Amino acid sequence: MITAFVLAAALATPPPGIQHLRTVQLHAPQASLTVQVADNKERRERGLMNVRRLPVHTGMLFVFPMESIWSFWMKDTLIDLDMVWLRRDGTVSGVAARVPHVALATPNDKIPTRDGFGAYVIELPAGEAAQDGLTPGARVAGLPPLSSE
Repeated sequence: MITAFVLAAALATPPPGIQHLRTVQLHAPQASLTVQVADNKERRERGLMNVRRLPVHTGMLFVFPMESIWSFWMKDTLIDLDMVWLRRDGTVSGVAARVPHVALATPNDKIPTRDGFGAYVIELPAGEAAQDGLTPGARVAGLPPLSSE
C-alpha cells in the first residue's frame, strides 16, 4: 500500500519550472536583454526546460569555462528558441534561428541538437536574434566572467 502511494505521489509531481537564477543585462546591437545566468553544469543542463513563455528581450545565458564547440538539445523545452553562440570577447560566432521544440514524449535519441562554437550561448524567443541584431560578427556587451566549472 505504501509503495502504491509513493508511486502515485511521484507521478503526480509536476515537472520543475523556471529556474530562479541571477540575471544580467546584456547589450545587443539593437536591444538590451535581461537574461538568467546558467553558469554551472546543473543550471546549464536544466536550462529553459518546462518554460512555457519568454517575454521579448528575455532569455537565458549559458556560461562555460572555455571556448569550445557546445551542443544544445531541446529536451523538455516547450517553446521555440533562437540560440546565439558567443566567443569569450562577446562576438557572435553563430546563430541557430527558430529551433523548434519537440513533444515531451520524444525519445532522447530523436531530439535534434544544434552545435556552435563559443564560451557563451544566449537562448531567446524564436525570431528575436535577428531583430536584436545578433548576427555573426556582431558584439554583445555586459557578459559575466567565464564559469569556473
